[in-house]
Amino acid sequence: MNKLVRALILALAAVLAVSLGTSTALAAAWSSSDRWGTWSNGGYTVRNNVWGNGSGPQSIWANSYSNWGVWSNQPNTGGVKSYPHSEKMVNRRLSSLGSLSSNFNVSYPNAGSYTTAYDIWANNNAYEIMLWMNKVGNVGPIGSWQASATVGGHSWNVYRGSNGSNEVFSFVRTSNTGSGSVDVKAVMNWIRGRGWFGDVTVGAVQFGYEITSSSGGLNFTTNSYSVSAG
Repeated sequence: MNKLVRALILALAAVLAVSLGTSTALAAAWSSSDRWGTWSNGGYTVRNNVWGNGSGPQSIWANSYSNWGVWSNQPNTGGVKSYPHSEKMVNRRLSSLGSLSSNFNVSYPNAGSYTTAYDIWANNNAYEIMLWMNKVGNVGPIGSWQASATVGGHSWNVYRGSNGSNEVFSFVRTSNTGSGSVDVKAVMNWIRGRGWFGDVTVGAVQFGYEITSSSGGLNFTTNSYSVSAG
């Protein structure tokens, strides 16, 4: 194969990748290529949230807060580039919650570097609780390993650290999964039981994709997601 033909094939492949990534967005109820694109639906907020330095293009689409996805083309330069997500605000004290749980179902690529994760905020963002449901590529949690734990319906390796702005607790699932239910209150009570925080006020429960790299463009799809607080 000569160089010209190869170049043409690579160029066509790139165009098709973009087309496939945006075709769903064009047919959706809402879509945006703005790095801060935001949509409110059903008491949730969906965000594109391309916040990292040196980020590439990313398009988000949504049929609802529960069914949404992104096409993201992030360079392999290290550091998180984006966290597209759907968010439910809870704004309740942990002790006042009879239950706090979530369900999710995703389709994710086996390429790039990213994690599919919950990001749960407490006490006006003083505490960040991450639940890593799957991870691909060169990614790792903040801080140091603290314990192995089976809580909230899953088995985890638990890490604790700080990003300079808030304390971070990362629960990294011991094996990848694309669907399931999580007892969020049980996880937070486990943290409280170790004395790492008290009776905190639970703020946002976010779920999405923390993307470090997705060179050439990758599709991430949330088939369903919901949060239930009782």
